[in-house]
Amino acid sequence: MSTSPDRVAIVTGGSRGIGRAVVEALLAEGWRVWLCSRSPESVATALEELEADHGGRVYGRAVDMRDAAAFRELVDRVLTDAGRVDLLVNNAGLGIFGPVDELSVEDWDTVVRTNLDGCFYAIRAVAPAMKARGDGWILNIASLASRNPFAGGAAYNASKFGLLGLSDAAMLDLRPHGVRVAAILPGSVDTDFSTSSGDASWKLTAEDVARAVMDLLRYPPRALPSRIELRPSQPPK
Repeated sequence: MSTSPDRVAIVTGGSRGIGRAVVEALLAEGWRVWLCSRSPESVATALEELEADHGGRVYGRAVDMRDAAAFRELVDRVLTDAGRVDLLVNNAGLGIFGPVDELSVEDWDTVVRTNLDGCFYAIRAVAPAMKARGDGWILNIASLASRNPFAGGAAYNASKFGLLGLSDAAMLDLRPHGVRVAAILPGSVDTDFSTSSGDASWKLTAEDVARAVMDLLRYPPRALPSRIELRPSQPPK
């Protein structure tokens, strides 16, 4: 997929962290980008900071990914304004951690509905337009936690294991129509998602994950790297 000014992307969780780095990388290569986040304040701040250099090519809206209708409205708006969606980056996610018997039903629902249901809603919303054009990328930001469970991660692990299965199944469903689906599985990333303290210089950066996104977009149409595992090269011993 070439990078040209008419290319249009939607990035969920795009106001900060990995999503923000992806938005900036796309804008730097001439894309038009719609970002969304649950927080209206976060969206407003991101747009204010980005519009100085990319005015007219970056847009935003507050969307809770647990609300299928709200995301559908965003896609309808993008299709009305731009006429196309070339890329969806499913990045919105959160984690609530604790022993499985201590997680509340509300905590479980919040994590799984955001990290898994929200990605399903987004894929379902953009797929028809991509299929109609016979082209498009859907990139799901999963995690190495989608293959490696850890104590205290019941809800987060379940949501990311599910996302990996959803991504693989969507890839099989959509590739006959020219739509490529891939999952990117980062390891430890130095963002405000992590609450750990101490030296973080060994961790991946949000820009490292954004680089993986941009590299995937440069693959020729005949090639589909459907799963990318991204690890820090020198973690602590």
